[in-house]
Amino acid sequence: MTHHQHWRLISWNVNGLRAVAKKGFPEWFSIEKPDILCLQETKAHPDQIPPEIKNFNGYESNFNWAVKKGYSGVATFAQSAPIKIESSIGNPSYDQEGRVLIHQYPLFTLFNVYFPNGKQSPERLAYKMSFYKDFLKLLNAYGKKGQKNFVICGDVNTAHKEIDLARPKENSKISGFLPQERAWIDELLANGYLDTFRVFEKGPNHYTWWDMQSRARERNVGWRIDYFFISATLEPNLKKASIMPHVMGSDHCPVSIELTF
Repeated sequence: MTHHQHWRLISWNVNGLRAVAKKGFPEWFSIEKPDILCLQETKAHPDQIPPEIKNFNGYESNFNWAVKKGYSGVATFAQSAPIKIESSIGNPSYDQEGRVLIHQYPLFTLFNVYFPNGKQSPERLAYKMSFYKDFLKLLNAYGKKGQKNFVICGDVNTAHKEIDLARPKENSKISGFLPQERAWIDELLANGYLDTFRVFEKGPNHYTWWDMQSRARERNVGWRIDYFFISATLEPNLKKASIMPHVMGSDHCPVSIELTF
């Protein structure tokens, strides 16, 4: 059985799938035609999603949504059906927010994740940090089942290093750039993962999110908080990683990688 050898994956926090559907998303999707598209912050129950997007030509779509209406949620559109799909992290407090979809393929396991935002309150920051910790445990549990090639994508809601945001000093005490949040990304990388974008691009001024309030995008005053992480075992397969700041429709822009097997 011959496998599809070249995979192009795109991840995008759309800040509302119904909203972005009216801002050129279907046309963009038709042009890009990735093998897999992972969306975060869909803010919709599958019943609320227009059928032409839900049943997008050539794709199988899967959704995980929050109990709370118009909040959180992830969706994965795939051209090739996975062996298995999971949407639970085994913890009701996370699962009710619809933050994860896991697609298991023969060549890799894909985690599409909308990590919590900690800006709202000390409680939400604590929730975010425990989600981070438990997500690492989840990866280890999958590793113990004998799976070794992992692709993790989504809105991580944290900029890793000073180079990853325009105003590091001003934001050093703001959730999204706190020492403990940044240390979690260090820990993930120390566990054998790569930040794919940084494999190819070491320079500054590359961001994936801009504050809507202050015309920050025009001035490129942003944060790089959307990532593709891969197991170091996949480094030989990684051909490209990029950020797509020209794509409008959300306060985030898409990020992508290409893998060849």
